[in-house]
Amino acid sequence: MLNQKAVKVFALCLFIWFIVRYLLRGSDRPEYVLRSSTGQFWGKDLALDEKSDVNALKPDGGENSGVPQANHKAEVEEMPNDLQAEVPSENKDAQRIVHLDLKGAAPKVKYLEQIFPLFASLGASGVLIEYEDMFPYDGDLSLLSSSFAYSVEDIMEINRLAKISNLEVIPLVQAFGHLEFVLKHEKYFGLREVAELPNSLNPRVPDSLALLKEMLTQVMKLHPQTQYFHIGCDEVYGLGTSQDSKTSDGELGKLYLSHVTAVGKFMTETWPSVKLLLWDDMLRKISVDTLKESGLPILVTPVVWKYLPQLDIKMISSWISRYEQAGFKRMWFASAFKGATGEDQMWTPLGAYLHNHGSWLEIISSLGNYPQITLEGIMLTGWQRYDHFSVLCELLPVAIPSLAVCLQTLKHGYFNEKAQAEVQHILGCKVKVDKDLCYGTGAFAGVELYHLVHTVHINFQTSMEDLLKNRHLRGGFSPYHRKYNFGNPRNLGFFQHKLTRTLKEWETVIGNLRSEMQSIYFPDTIEEWLEENVNPHLDRVREVLQDVQRVIQLRGRPKSQKLV
Repeated sequence: MLNQKAVKVFALCLFIWFIVRYLLRGSDRPEYVLRSSTGQFWGKDLALDEKSDVNALKPDGGENSGVPQANHKAEVEEMPNDLQAEVPSENKDAQRIVHLDLKGAAPKVKYLEQIFPLFASLGASGVLIEYEDMFPYDGDLSLLSSSFAYSVEDIMEINRLAKISNLEVIPLVQAFGHLEFVLKHEKYFGLREVAELPNSLNPRVPDSLALLKEMLTQVMKLHPQTQYFHIGCDEVYGLGTSQDSKTSDGELGKLYLSHVTAVGKFMTETWPSVKLLLWDDMLRKISVDTLKESGLPILVTPVVWKYLPQLDIKMISSWISRYEQAGFKRMWFASAFKGATGEDQMWTPLGAYLHNHGSWLEIISSLGNYPQITLEGIMLTGWQRYDHFSVLCELLPVAIPSLAVCLQTLKHGYFNEKAQAEVQHILGCKVKVDKDLCYGTGAFAGVELYHLVHTVHINFQTSMEDLLKNRHLRGGFSPYHRKYNFGNPRNLGFFQHKLTRTLKEWETVIGNLRSEMQSIYFPDTIEEWLEENVNPHLDRVREVLQDVQRVIQLRGRPKSQKLV
């Protein structure tokens, strides 16, 4: 009897212990949590969870200097969590700017009307618009504009829509490197730094500066209220190659600075209230003394960029220190929320971008070591092409969950439960970082396209390849059979139905995808995306189906003596 009572008491205690443990363990712990002492910098002063799981993606290999960086294969490893530096109080109002790269897949204005309020609700304070050939250049520059370029009225509407959502519009016009959209035209071949390449402008040709002045003037004319203007000037490939550059006095750094300061002086003299920004990569190896002597620090503000999941904190800190010594007073940082993990990336890897922002938060927490530097903000870049001639990266709707995760991470200091709840509330779906997916129907603009692209990403190519590996096809309708136009109708019949059914199912999916793209994108983007990701696979299967149908009609005749 006593033993029975003891057993009952033990069982009851065990049951209570399990209940208490369950209640205390917390609910729905995040898969990826990044914490930083910078929580009060980007949002409210939040208490930090000392037990948060902290992970980072470590790139396979060293850092690249390219914009954007590609092929970053990564693996999960534990990242130390010892961020205790005090954030300078003067940096607490820093901005969060979303980059729209219009080198490809430029959205229609009506889609921007839908996503600008979304950007603002997620914590963005502005948009950096890299127009490239989507700007409506006129006069002698009209050939620079795409046939699908925005109109003047479109630009005015974009500015109006941004203002409604309290978003600052920062135009970006490349003024040195990455001028492929200009230098590809025969009219401007003479302005190339390397005759065979359309990448960079020759700074020693007088017409180069004249061209830039006209481009910058036209863009500024349609952005009279802007407080900032980004002149790019990154990755000036081939600088020093032309005969003009070789015969000029001084080192490459001085050659670069000479051109950039000329552009900077034109902008500041013409529009004194506008603050100039430029990518910092070309400044990294120029000596502090040379930077000082150039006068550049009083003309522009560097935007320090790096997009790897786990940054080299020591290296970036050395850049900041050098810029401070050179006399720069303000600084921007640039992270990435899409387009930096592969030139032809179709789907956005959420973990890579979450950890990139975690690294930047660590750097931000150390800014107290640089008392002369004021951080004005961070630009969340969303690259659409690596250059004017490259294929498309992820479409913008596909990367909306990534943008949400990154903005909320900056706002809250880490991607905690509150940040996750806010993302879920705004997007209408639950983000699972370790699955690279937003679960649920979703309520954000473009969510239908998001789901359709995911279906293609996960299943389409595999489905097409599996069809062509079918045993009936391999055994009864090999390339040899197709070459000599023969086969057994019985064997082909087994395969024809599956081929027809699967092809029809995918054509329905792709038809829906095309329809969703038409509401967001111009025809050239739709054609390019389908040609790169869908049509080649469909065409192969269609060709096989046509051959199967033709050979079945031959009713088992001998193989052809002539090649078909």
